[in-house]
Amino acid sequence: MADAAFPLERTAILTGAASERGIGRATADLLASLGWAVAILDLDAAACAEAAAEIARRHGVPTLGVGVDVTDQAAVDRAVAKVEAELPAVVALVNLAGISSPTDFMEETVAGWERVFKVNVTGAFIVCQRVLAGMVERRLGRVVCLSSISAQRGGGTYSKSAYSSSKAALIGMVRSIARELGQYGITANCVAPGAVDTDIMGGTLDDERKAQMAQGILVGRIGDRDEVAALIAFLVGDKAGYVTAATYDINGGLQIS
Repeated sequence: MADAAFPLERTAILTGAASERGIGRATADLLASLGWAVAILDLDAAACAEAAAEIARRHGVPTLGVGVDVTDQAAVDRAVAKVEAELPAVVALVNLAGISSPTDFMEETVAGWERVFKVNVTGAFIVCQRVLAGMVERRLGRVVCLSSISAQRGGGTYSKSAYSSSKAALIGMVRSIARELGQYGITANCVAPGAVDTDIMGGTLDDERKAQMAQGILVGRIGDRDEVAALIAFLVGDKAGYVTAATYDINGGLQIS
């Protein structure tokens, strides 16, 4: 049964969604096609504005692009306040902002480790806490955080220990959100993609590298960002009200949990 309180006019905030080749951009585009108003929060203000304008032109929904550093709590507060003032009620938050690190564990530095955690974990915490305040007040919300197969396998694709550890930390944070805030009609879930052709893999993948990465994947290929977007769209939708504290693997069978 659909959530009776799920509004027709609703907004999804997506962090890290300005990149044209990213999972976030694909998700924003899909949600807009389903009638969501969309707010894109990313570091590059010009790219945010461009992405929001393109999505509005394509789908005719309200959009907003706001440049913000997710690790800056005051900046996040201002950005979310702007979204809340200019768009319909925020029903969904999709945390995709993140950075990678291909550095081996024994070569990693404290500064490098903290840099990854500051964006991938602390940034997600700051944004979640700010957006969840309104969701608690309205007694409805969907939170999805982008984890990774690296959290389960300890790396093995492009990024290594700092990235893998940060993505594992997100799973714990999301479960705590689900446990503490479920009473307010809020769900929280993680999506853990395997190899997907986006820039976080170190740039555009050529055919040779795609073939190498496909080895061991049961479906015989790497993933597409639109496939991940479809899963996220389900988890923030009205039919997913009984799904919470879950981590959804989408890796073609490379990792069987």
